[in-house]
Amino acid sequence: MTQPLARRLRLVDAIVIGVGSMVGAGVFASFAPASAVAGAGLLIGLAIAAVVAFCNATSSAQLAAQYPTSGGTYIYGRERLGEWPGFLAGWSFVIGKTSSSAAMALVFAAYVAPAGYTELVAILAIIALTAVNYFGITRTAMLTKILVAAVLTVLVVGVVLGLVGSSGPPVDGLDSFTEKGWYGILQSAGLLFFAFAGYARIATLGEEVIRPERTIPRAIVSALGIALLVYAVVALTLLSALGPELLASSSAPLVDLVVASGHSWASPLMRIGAGLAALGALLALIAGIGRTSLAMARHHDLPSYLTAVHPRYSVPHRAEITLAVIVVVLGLVVDLRDAIGFSSFGLLLYYLVANLSAYTQDTENRRYPKALQIVGSIGCIVLIATLPATSIAVGTVVVVLGVAYRLVRVRQLFT
Repeated sequence: MTQPLARRLRLVDAIVIGVGSMVGAGVFASFAPASAVAGAGLLIGLAIAAVVAFCNATSSAQLAAQYPTSGGTYIYGRERLGEWPGFLAGWSFVIGKTSSSAAMALVFAAYVAPAGYTELVAILAIIALTAVNYFGITRTAMLTKILVAAVLTVLVVGVVLGLVGSSGPPVDGLDSFTEKGWYGILQSAGLLFFAFAGYARIATLGEEVIRPERTIPRAIVSALGIALLVYAVVALTLLSALGPELLASSSAPLVDLVVASGHSWASPLMRIGAGLAALGALLALIAGIGRTSLAMARHHDLPSYLTAVHPRYSVPHRAEITLAVIVVVLGLVVDLRDAIGFSSFGLLLYYLVANLSAYTQDTENRRYPKALQIVGSIGCIVLIATLPATSIAVGTVVVVLGVAYRLVRVRQLFT
């Protein structure tokens, strides 16, 4: 039996880690590609993504209360559905979020690095945040609190300046929302789902949360509610100030927002906020992927080398160092928009397994009606089907490679 992780996270810590994951990824990375496929209809896509995310969140909360250990849906799938569904969930999470980690490092560097030093700054960010995680989960939570407070402050400033000085085209009438069709709206929902995935990190930290059967469900729902409020306000402000076309072509929407509203002096502040948000997301990603990798290694679905837990700092240090090396390599080749689609593909598969697992729970462990798990499962399937073709193709290939790896791994263990 490998060494367990220490329970050190309280309710506020868990909520902040979830909010830090979602706000960092969504506000600064998801609205432009969503606007490109749906125009103003991204607001409907945001609502659809929120409904699916809520169903998934309640499933995750219900399962985490029954199985308060590291690994999230990887463990839930194994316990409720069998080893293969559990592996599919864990593999989808790890590969999708590893790609997201590289993307977040690049977002940070794109906003704050001098010209010509983007890749170097991204690599340094990965190394620095891996070091923070290495020295204990409480340090991760403390830094996340600081980052979230700073990012929310910057967003408030940006929204206020955007609303006060906005002279952009207002978004009126249902026709403008559906101008690009419902397929585009559903596709935007799939892309925006990427922004809501941060609450998964709370469940993957189940082994380190105090009173997890009570804390995790409350933290998941609370973090999702806070993030949804932030997204809705920012999305409305961006659309009203920039309009769908300018938003779709923007590589830095919050910077363009303050410039368009006549407050160019605030653009450096927006860049700093975006950088900090990306750091917060990257920090939580490293923690969550490390714990899922630990759980998979404990069950022989990843190399046993990754099961090591640091005797002093109580973190899966080998898993986190290995992850950092892989993310550095990906950071040299990954494209942000492709990473968002690919990450959404993996996460939607992950939550499909979560919904199906929660559906099988008995009355004693049930907190939410089965209808939510049915809606969540259907929603995940529909959003997967409407993702960009490249995301579906690459995601399918990577899943097939994972299945092939496990087949070889299982054969080695039993021969």
